[in-house]
Amino acid sequence: MSAVQSRLPDGRYGRSADERADRKLRITGAVLGVLFLGLMSWFGWHYVVDSRISAEMIKFDVVSDTEVQVHLEVRKDTGTHGVCTLRTRSEDGAEVGRKDVRVDDDADRVDRVWSVRTTARATSAELLGCTAR
Repeated sequence: MSAVQSRLPDGRYGRSADERADRKLRITGAVLGVLFLGLMSWFGWHYVVDSRISAEMIKFDVVSDTEVQVHLEVRKDTGTHGVCTLRTRSEDGAEVGRKDVRVDDDADRVDRVWSVRTTARATSAELLGCTAR
């Protein structure tokens, strides 16, 4: 018995359509990957470098059923002014107070306590974020 060869001889008839399609897919994937990495780098750069104001909540103290005091440490460029948003929540998770506090000090580090009025007793406070003006 003789063996029957089902493959075409290598290199005799040129590249197959599948090989050309695979090459196009690889090139397209590489281009899209480079574009994606470039876009993520751009977003990361602007998030880190262009962030002229940031803050950290040091602690909060529930003073009464209608007031919470929040201690913030704000770091910013000297002369930059901004606004930080504070939120308080009750035990069931409902928002009971919100306040936008202005940071107008010229120093590059501001360490202050702000008072937030609430509609019911709060059990937590959080810093939602800061933006430069």
